[in-house]
Amino acid sequence: MSAKILIIDDELKLLKLLGMILRQEGFEVFEASSARSGLNMLDVHDVDVILSDVRLPDGFGVDLVTQYKTKKPHSEVILMTAYGNIPDGVQAMKNGAYDYIVKGDDNEKIIPLVYKALEKVKENRKNIQEEKKQNISFENVIGSSQPIFMAKKLAEKVAQTDATVLLTGETGTGKEVFANAIHTASNRNKGNFVALNCSAFSKEILESELFGHKKGAFTGAVADKKGLVEEAHNGTLFLDEIGEMPLELQAKLLRVLESGEYIKMGDTKIQKSNFRLIAATNRDLKEEIQKGNFREDLYFRLNIFGIHLPPLRERKEDIPVLAQFFVDRFSKSMQLEKVNVAENYFEKLKYASWKGNIRELKNSVERSMILMENNQLNSDSLNLESSDNTNVLSMSTVEKQHIIKVLNYTKGNKAEAARFLDIGIATLYRKIEEFGLK
Repeated sequence: MSAKILIIDDELKLLKLLGMILRQEGFEVFEASSARSGLNMLDVHDVDVILSDVRLPDGFGVDLVTQYKTKKPHSEVILMTAYGNIPDGVQAMKNGAYDYIVKGDDNEKIIPLVYKALEKVKENRKNIQEEKKQNISFENVIGSSQPIFMAKKLAEKVAQTDATVLLTGETGTGKEVFANAIHTASNRNKGNFVALNCSAFSKEILESELFGHKKGAFTGAVADKKGLVEEAHNGTLFLDEIGEMPLELQAKLLRVLESGEYIKMGDTKIQKSNFRLIAATNRDLKEEIQKGNFREDLYFRLNIFGIHLPPLRERKEDIPVLAQFFVDRFSKSMQLEKVNVAENYFEKLKYASWKGNIRELKNSVERSMILMENNQLNSDSLNLESSDNTNVLSMSTVEKQHIIKVLNYTKGNKAEAARFLDIGIATLYRKIEEFGLK
């Protein structure tokens, strides 16, 4: 499969030139002219190497390295600068950058450097896969309530087979965690576990991601590409939000499920893949069939073994255990030795509605830990009225003290703070000046 390269640079001539050079090498290249658009692309594309300018209009590349690596842990980041700066280079490497080069002087080094970085990416992917196998198992599915206990028991049983599994449940109930645990417990665990969110792509891109394409299959297809069906050979393919898949692609998916055969976009040669499918949806697929949005024959093929994951409101006794798990996780990432949690903190969590389920609980715990005083979590640390919106830290509701706490949390990293606050870096600098903050 051709490697995916993301270039982030506001110098459009250089952006286009680098893109052309890398495409001639057979790489699949994405281009962005700002930190925000680059980060958005990382949400959609499984990028291997990121070439980022140091000075972007909305962020400082050295600080942004940690954000890039958080979104794509397997990726490697090469920073580019018009001005050689040793302290910046040292800090970039500390933040996880693969290398730091000077534009113009080091242009001839870029292609060999990308190839070297890709070797590291292969190693990263292998290590991450091994870590997942160790960490994602049914023992790591947290909770002992009856609904989650029954779901785990069903999943453990079906893991020993090759049966197709359909996971249903609301958004944020942990469907991918279950899918990964099923894969880990199966006899396919030496193969790849590959995941794809069907709602994240247009029809053409989704087909390419699934089945791959030949060079020239469509505009922008500059090299052959391996699809996830091929990547999942002898492993597991997890299709999230399967209810969002276009009808035409549903027919192609049904064919590969029944025969193991598929054709890449722009090709005529039939290929084969032996994979186990786990699908997930938060939609009522029977209702979608009635509306004409989902094929009934595909539904029956998917629903060989169905497992429903309960919403958090139906397993409230698990909330304190889940919350403590997230407290421990964020304590580690924030390098806090001890966080004291009052009983009224857990009690308040138990009485929230949790429309976003475990994902919303995780966000609420993280926010409360950012805003807590003296490493103490209590009911006053929680602001659950707005906990189900996606804007975790909004400048519309908090001002000076909020900015101070977020800057403390990011250890002065303004680009990271701006991301948490959901504002542009220029707005943050203006607020810092307005409040007289250092």
